[in-house]
Amino acid sequence: MAHHNNLGKSGEYIAKEYLASKGYAIRDVNWRSGKYELDIVAMDGLQLVVVEVKTRSTDEYGYPEDFIKPAKIRNIINAAECYLQKLQHPLEVRFDVISIILNHEESDDYIIEHIKDAFMADIQNSRSYEF
Repeated sequence: MAHHNNLGKSGEYIAKEYLASKGYAIRDVNWRSGKYELDIVAMDGLQLVVVEVKTRSTDEYGYPEDFIKPAKIRNIINAAECYLQKLQHPLEVRFDVISIILNHEESDDYIIEHIKDAFMADIQNSRSYEF
């Protein structure tokens, strides 16, 4: 597996453990449906939380969350709509980002930032979003 894939998987594992330690109930990791993927889907009380995880080995070129572009946000929103359709009951949805800078040589050496409500979406109209 390529280095960047290992880095991403390590970041997702750290993010999942972090959320669980904060009391989130993890529903799915790397949920897929067709071309859509959600990194982590969790429950925070009665709220469904869709979490995009961005991991980098350095912040030399910018923070990990800086690499989430509008097209990626649209894909996350579309994937969340698909996820909600499969649930068949309405839930309030929140979109979070977990940003991780991970020294890959030392897996316990990382900086994590949890950005709640990283962007907002009108889930009924996936073309409308704010960030």
